[in-house]
Amino acid sequence: MRQEDDGEYKIPFIVCSDAFHSEMVSYSDLVLPDTTYLERYDTISMLDRPISEPHAACDSVRIPVILPDRDVLSWQEVMIEMAGRLGFPAFTREDGGRKYDGYKDFIVNFEKEPGIGFLAGYRGKDGTRSLRGEPNPEQWEAYEENEGFFEFELEPNQRYLRHANRDYLTLAKEAGWVGSTDQIVIELYSEKLQTFRLAGQGLYDGPMPTEAHHRERLQKYFDPLPFYYMPLEEQRIDRDEYPFHAVNQRPMFMYHSWDSQNAWLRQIMSQNYLFMNRVAGEKAGIEDLSWVWVESHNGRIRVQVKLMEGCNEQTVWTWNAIAKKGGAWGLSKDANEATDGFLMNHLISELLPRKGDVLDRVTNSDPVTGQAAWYDLRVKITRAAPGETGAWPTFGAVKPLPGATESPQMLSYATHRNVNLKRAMADVLTRGEK
Repeated sequence: MRQEDDGEYKIPFIVCSDAFHSEMVSYSDLVLPDTTYLERYDTISMLDRPISEPHAACDSVRIPVILPDRDVLSWQEVMIEMAGRLGFPAFTREDGGRKYDGYKDFIVNFEKEPGIGFLAGYRGKDGTRSLRGEPNPEQWEAYEENEGFFEFELEPNQRYLRHANRDYLTLAKEAGWVGSTDQIVIELYSEKLQTFRLAGQGLYDGPMPTEAHHRERLQKYFDPLPFYYMPLEEQRIDRDEYPFHAVNQRPMFMYHSWDSQNAWLRQIMSQNYLFMNRVAGEKAGIEDLSWVWVESHNGRIRVQVKLMEGCNEQTVWTWNAIAKKGGAWGLSKDANEATDGFLMNHLISELLPRKGDVLDRVTNSDPVTGQAAWYDLRVKITRAAPGETGAWPTFGAVKPLPGATESPQMLSYATHRNVNLKRAMADVLTRGEK
């Protein structure tokens, strides 16, 4: 990243991998055309958020169901190829040659430690080992034979009180899930946080902050015991002017469709609303499905409201990642995602609200984890004037790429030719009963 003459910062070269004409493609200097989820191998690995059940350790894979009809490679294959060409140590043999032929070979033969790889099923030379075992050259085929899944069911005596269950901890250590069979102690008093606090107090034998506001942050927020404090942004605004907490979350049908962006997800949701407590809305004269202005210390947006009972009176919320730029993702310029969907990003500042002190340039993030403080947002809500409808702000539509074909207005899919059945109303009402 470099600083420009006007003080702004610019990333000099942006590379993205995408199967779709997403918004990011238009900002990129180099686009690596990706496959869709139907055209590539994937792992939902035991090493990274597997699909396990309470009673069983499980993982799974994706197997291509169609062949790409264009010149593309999955981003996994690209990463393995680049690592091999660049000679990364983990991807290079002792003689300097490439260690893996591609993604499938990498998944089968990479080991985090002896016998522990990305996939826990069908290990060992003959595929009979589970959780730990030598690489199995036919592991992908074994998963395919089992419809892409592996399940290792825990014994009844391994399923409960796992933090102190020796039978479970012995299995977990063998599987590489934990490093020791020692009981896992859940600390109410965190020695690690106290170490940071000591650094803020100047009592730590190691690196310590030099600026006063950094020392104060460590002393105040790195408390070894749980405690409540007002969010940092909220401490620096007029809470009466911005009375509502505003939060957002990823729709589960989007989140759990990793890399599965497709038109059918639009049938579930193509527009997000601002959900508001019905009592709070009625007090403010806000009607269901009306348009309102939502404003924070950082910006304002116009959105459509849905009133509901199952929400705190001081809280509003929405789904994120629904709004899209017109023309992106193969959408039309006037798609619901572009004209009615919205993002809260315009309301959230990267820095704490300005008050003319040393904290003006401090990041608006959790002081302990560094996570962006999206849940600390406070807003005010007012009714839009008559005729003020549609999401705001809006941006110009993305221009189609050269040679791109126009997206169809209607998509349908069937495994066979549809058959229209004509039934008498009496037959419908009686469910065919005689």
